Amino acid sequence: MDLTNNVETGDIEKHLEPLSMPIPQDTPCKREQEKLSGVVKNVHRKLRRKYKEVGDFEKIWREHCEDERTLSEYALAMKNLADHHWANKCEGEGRIEWCRRVCQEYFLDGGMKRMLEKDEKNARLAAVQAAVSLSAQPSAPLPSSVPHRGKMRLLDVGSCFNPFLEFDEFLTVGIDIVPAVESVYKCDFLNLQLQQPLELAGDAVEAFLRLLRSPIDALPAQLFHVVVFSLLLSYFPSPYQRWICCKKAHELLALHGLLLIITPDSSHQNRHALMMRSWRVAVESLGFRRCKYVKFAHMHLLAFRKVSLATSSDLVSQNYPEMLYIPQDFNAATDEDDGGGEAEPPPPPPPRSELEDDQLAWGFAELPDAPCDSDSSGDSQSGSVPGFHELEDPILLQS
Repeated sequence: MDLTNNVETGDIEKHLEPLSMPIPQDTPCKREQEKLSGVVKNVHRKLRRKYKEVGDFEKIWREHCEDERTLSEYALAMKNLADHHWANKCEGEGRIEWCRRVCQEYFLDGGMKRMLEKDEKNARLAAVQAAVSLSAQPSAPLPSSVPHRGKMRLLDVGSCFNPFLEFDEFLTVGIDIVPAVESVYKCDFLNLQLQQPLELAGDAVEAFLRLLRSPIDALPAQLFHVVVFSLLLSYFPSPYQRWICCKKAHELLALHGLLLIITPDSSHQNRHALMMRSWRVAVESLGFRRCKYVKFAHMHLLAFRKVSLATSSDLVSQNYPEMLYIPQDFNAATDEDDGGGEAEPPPPPPPRSELEDDQLAWGFAELPDAPCDSDSSGDSQSGSVPGFHELEDPILLQS
């Protein structure tokens, strides 16, 4: 029996119509993103390749800063990625919004006071355990419960396009070796000179910052409440350069200020947990204490607070700079994600070299004897934010 005789031609067309496949509309956008990401990644690869060949990071960095054409292309690519691609890819909360929320919670909503109270409690407990008289140990004065007054002075290093400028609660100073917008000051942070702190009232300090002019070659110490390294540290081919950046951030921050570090990583949540633990040990040795750590799908986000004005004079001999390593330090040929947007799924990792095995083993040996997660009580709320995955302390995972 031929059933087709009982079906009208129009009905056949109507039934076939949903089977047609629409042409994807975002193909040009995807191609543009891949092109821009390629510009960013190529700059990073070129720097790492030269560093492995030459070994003199100061010479390589000096030549890199003189290559204005490459730097201009890089700055423009980063700005276009941020304006047209990254903002639409974030689930829940983006990296800039995360930085803003962390600063608000810490400075405006009592986060600093709670952490200093915890510090004092831990100091008292340590004194009791050491059988030291508490009366001989004067407690550190706690900050007032009054919220932070005035604008939060924020230094955005490697800013490129000054994303924090739109937030009224910040007095933002964006710096970059080649700015993409006029509001960013030209500055080589690695060679920035540090001056004596300003002994001025808050409004006078704000006036000083508003009068800055490009290029910036020097800044007073203890000038900022917040320093942001957003996709910055992985830019440098040498762990020692990353170390210099963190040390300068410590000197530029006021006591109890925040250092916010964002570094790209498209791997799964725990793949580089040991690397992040190594970073924490290295940064905390400078006089910081970690207060937040979360993992986005394509990046790590860390917040450290400055807990001491001075750092040890014997840090370099302890090899702390080498603890600020990234996977690309061991394999320059890998096509990894360097922060230029969403990356393709990474290929299976190559076998680790003996150098990498020794480096990881050494980093693990530097961990403290007691499994202690500084200020971990302040991290619990971040797990409820869409797109965030709070990591437990890696040392506890190993246990």
